[in-house]
Amino acid sequence: MTDKSSATIISRTMVSQSSAAGLWWGLLGVAAFSLTVPLTRVAVEGLSPLFIGAGRAVLAAALAAAALALTRQRLPRGTQWLRLAVVAGGVVASFPLLTSYALTTVPAGHGAVVIALLPAATAVVAVLRGRERLPALFWAMTGAGALVAIAFASVQSGSWGRLHGADVLLFGAVAGAAVGYAEGGLMARELGAWQTISWALVLASPVMVALTVVSVLQHAPTGTPVQWTAFAYLGVVSMFLGFFAWYRGLGLGPIAQVSQIQLVQPVLSICWAALLLGEDLTWPVLLGGLAVIVCAGLAVRVRLSPASSLR
Repeated sequence: MTDKSSATIISRTMVSQSSAAGLWWGLLGVAAFSLTVPLTRVAVEGLSPLFIGAGRAVLAAALAAAALALTRQRLPRGTQWLRLAVVAGGVVASFPLLTSYALTTVPAGHGAVVIALLPAATAVVAVLRGRERLPALFWAMTGAGALVAIAFASVQSGSWGRLHGADVLLFGAVAGAAVGYAEGGLMARELGAWQTISWALVLASPVMVALTVVSVLQHAPTGTPVQWTAFAYLGVVSMFLGFFAWYRGLGLGPIAQVSQIQLVQPVLSICWAALLLGEDLTWPVLLGGLAVIVCAGLAVRVRLSPASSLR
């Protein structure tokens, strides 16, 4: 065996190990995020949705500011602040607030099915943002996933063709998060992965602090220990530490492979809802979730396939 062939074998082994590590880190991040919907449902039983949505961002922002200061990260420049504002608006503000209000009236499993659209929605925003040209199959699968989610939501609301107010909030949360994820992915190439979410949290903190104060003045938070524990998880893990594992996995890559792990998230959320909240795993929830995940998965695969790009 030549030295060159030995080096090739070692290189391939290192790439294989890196890929495996990326998948495990990505799965850890998804596992952390999968508890977000069920634990939000727990928290809103005793705490106001405004306090949960804004307060968890304040908690995460405090941790982010400390991490940025301790590691002496450079400040973003120029238009990067505007782009961080887009990330903050989608991931830090709209998704936590809208899901908190929505989950006061719908089960966690229901919310998980609608939010299963997020991978496909993120792909759509990334396509539009990057001005990519993709085949009709991508748009067909994305549209099918959206129609399935809308049909599921309208049937569950008890009136075919009409959406419950909570479902409108959930679709808004998906749209906001998709924009935040797509722009955040681009920003991560410039600022770094965890640095991007940290700066977004810090940038949004004045508004989120103000909303937290308003919520406290309106209704002093008086949750149970379990509800406060759920709130702490949402702030520390869902909005901060979970991104460390998720972006670490994407960094190790391959990104195309690791990013698809997110399709497992709604399945885990539905299972957590059944285990922690005692929600029934009904056939409409299981079939609805499966159908949305399949459509989202096919849409993401089409976008990530090199053969799908038109040049």
